[in-house]
Amino acid sequence: MNTSRLLPNQEPSRANALAQLRAFIPKAGRAYTQFRNTDYGPAKNTAVSQLSPFIRHRLITEVEVLNAVLAHHRFHDAEKFVHEVFWRSYFKGYLEARPEIWQHYLAARDYHIEALARNSALASDYNDAITGKTGIDCFDAWVKELIETGYLHNHARMWFASIWIFTLKLPWELGADFTLRYFLDGDPASNTLSWRWVGGLHTKGKIYLARSSNIEEFTNGRFSPKGLATEASPLSEAPIARSTPLDNKPLNIELSDPALLLLTGEDLHPESLECGKTNVQYIVGTHSAAERSHLPVSPAVIDFSDGALNDALIRSQSYFKANYEAVRHLTADDLIQLANQHNVKKIIMPHATVGPIADQLPSIKLQLAEHMIELVSLTRQEDQRIWPHTKKGFFELKNHIPRILEDLAIQSR
Repeated sequence: MNTSRLLPNQEPSRANALAQLRAFIPKAGRAYTQFRNTDYGPAKNTAVSQLSPFIRHRLITEVEVLNAVLAHHRFHDAEKFVHEVFWRSYFKGYLEARPEIWQHYLAARDYHIEALARNSALASDYNDAITGKTGIDCFDAWVKELIETGYLHNHARMWFASIWIFTLKLPWELGADFTLRYFLDGDPASNTLSWRWVGGLHTKGKIYLARSSNIEEFTNGRFSPKGLATEASPLSEAPIARSTPLDNKPLNIELSDPALLLLTGEDLHPESLECGKTNVQYIVGTHSAAERSHLPVSPAVIDFSDGALNDALIRSQSYFKANYEAVRHLTADDLIQLANQHNVKKIIMPHATVGPIADQLPSIKLQLAEHMIELVSLTRQEDQRIWPHTKKGFFELKNHIPRILEDLAIQSR
């Protein structure tokens, strides 16, 4: 594991995540509301939490973050930050009920990647974009910042996607692939659906158009880009299947049964799963960072994912009193061998939402079943509570937030 390519505040550990959460808590109220939209530049965006890489991998959980913030602030004062935390859960639930969106994205991404080899004009424009040579000052600076730090301010992400789609007129799937390969917090749901939102596919017909005056205002005059598209039409696509009901039935885990614990990069705080100290015989960990794309994934993303998984495995060893190992590429054969070695017929894992890991699970489950081994996925209480309200736009979920907080026993000061 090499973490030298990460910035000091990006150490992939739960301890670092909690320290950064504690440091941010005083700013999560009115200060966040006032300054959250301004991109002050690399290493200067202290008005926002920058906790997203840790939350994305659940080194810390959304419930922990909300509890900590609302213990210090009144809900009214911290409402904007609370909403930002819920946006991640919203995107997760929305894509979980519509996995076809992810599959459509993968197919279109692969098509456009292949087109780069036969379309020299597309390849040239794409290369200019991903190397920061478009001549658009802000865009080129954000490309450099993303590659060097694995991070962009949320407002910059919206401008970036808008310029990619409407000014550079490049396929949005290639842009989503590029950011997914470089964001430390790269998440199939948040990344894919954010790009679709900007392009007018998520909220049908409603686009986000980056404007020079807005960029100048909210970068404190650092940029005043020329030549941006001043009008644009929403993107279009073939109809995608309606949402499917999510299985949110309570899980009855027999705590006395010996089990193998499978950790992925999707949820790395097994200590807080609702399975108690299940009789875990062995722990195996893996992550899918390298499978984010067919194109090379940022070494920093791999480093962060490796470090986060290692941190979780060490904590899990202490908590469950069981040894562990990490595997680079998860296979059913690995799990079957380990299950037989430790004489277990049950493998438990935190639920893996739509994405590379989830794509592998149906095949793995079938192969395990042939050996009479059950793979049990544990869905967190907060996800079960939130996801039913993600069928439409975010504002439907927004109306339910106070009640959800109450149900999760999260109280504001």
